[in-house]
Amino acid sequence: MDFTFSEEQQAAAEAARGVFADVAPDAVPSPALTTGAVADTFDRALWARLADADLLSLLSAEEYGGAGLDAVALCLVLRESAKVLARVPLLENSAAMAAVQAYGGPELRAELLERAGRGEVVLTVAASGRTGHDPAELAVTARQEDGEGADWILDGVQTAVAWAYDADYVVVPAHTATGRTVLALVPRVHEGVASAEQFSTSGERLGELRLESARIAARDVIDVEGAWEWLRDLLTTGTCALALGLGERVLRMSSEYTSKREQFGFPVATFQAVAVQAADRYIDLRAMEVTLWQAAWRIASGARGTLPVAGDVAVAKIWAAEGVRRVVQTAQHLHGGFGADVDYPLHRYHAWAKHLELSLGPAAAHEEALGDLLAAHSLG
Repeated sequence: MDFTFSEEQQAAAEAARGVFADVAPDAVPSPALTTGAVADTFDRALWARLADADLLSLLSAEEYGGAGLDAVALCLVLRESAKVLARVPLLENSAAMAAVQAYGGPELRAELLERAGRGEVVLTVAASGRTGHDPAELAVTARQEDGEGADWILDGVQTAVAWAYDADYVVVPAHTATGRTVLALVPRVHEGVASAEQFSTSGERLGELRLESARIAARDVIDVEGAWEWLRDLLTTGTCALALGLGERVLRMSSEYTSKREQFGFPVATFQAVAVQAADRYIDLRAMEVTLWQAAWRIASGARGTLPVAGDVAVAKIWAAEGVRRVVQTAQHLHGGFGADVDYPLHRYHAWAKHLELSLGPAAAHEEALGDLLAAHSLG
């Protein structure tokens, strides 16, 4: 078996490194010193550079101006973005575009994909449900009016919607009276749609999306079995890629600091207690990496396994959530007082790590989901 990345995937990662090379993780105020959002919007200049480098259209087919790559390539790019805490909706926009391409109608694809790939339209996804702990598709109801091609009516609340105040459209999962899940593309400015400010631990502005008899045209609703599950798996796997990139950068920061910081005339990195903790975190990162690529490969290839792809995604998120938490906590410990210094960027990575740990469910939630899958599928 060949475990190396393809030339196209490696080229995408190299292009991402070039775009993110000049991004500073401390370009906005510290979330520790800010009562509200650290900025009014995401990094629009960086977004334009990503569009120029064709990284916004990574997953789109060539007919829509894209590169036609897969989830593995997207995760490689997300990994690089997290190393510099890039303040852009790259994951949400890319995942939403991929869902529209895979499951949306031709009119919807033609309307959105090329514009989103050029950065002219921004998409995000409401994936946290009503409370952040319940299934997102159960937080909103959807009913279609009588008649073929009739409008859909949405009612409900979705919490902690990333980039809700910046996106042009929010992809909202909703359930019908018959138990089906549909995906509705809800315009940010629309009758029956309102948002209330929320803030993440990273200092980014989130939105509580409130839908009250919001009328959505049939062409903007994806009513295809499995569409939401596929989108949720891609979002979760992308979150794991962000956690991996962040963790790798934090471990490097710890290595550089402990190699220079001296105690008793020697670098503290030479002390066994320090070296063992760093080694444990390195093992965490390697486990995060291998489980990430397994999940991304299952999504990209559609390969069958003993468990559904959701099983591999759950394993990846368990490792990502637990691993990134341990990495940043160890980094804080090894940095001593510098770890809490707001003039030093480590505390920003800690804040982002906590957000990623809890996004789309903490480790415990995915352990429960994995247990249900193991109970439902024979491994023999």
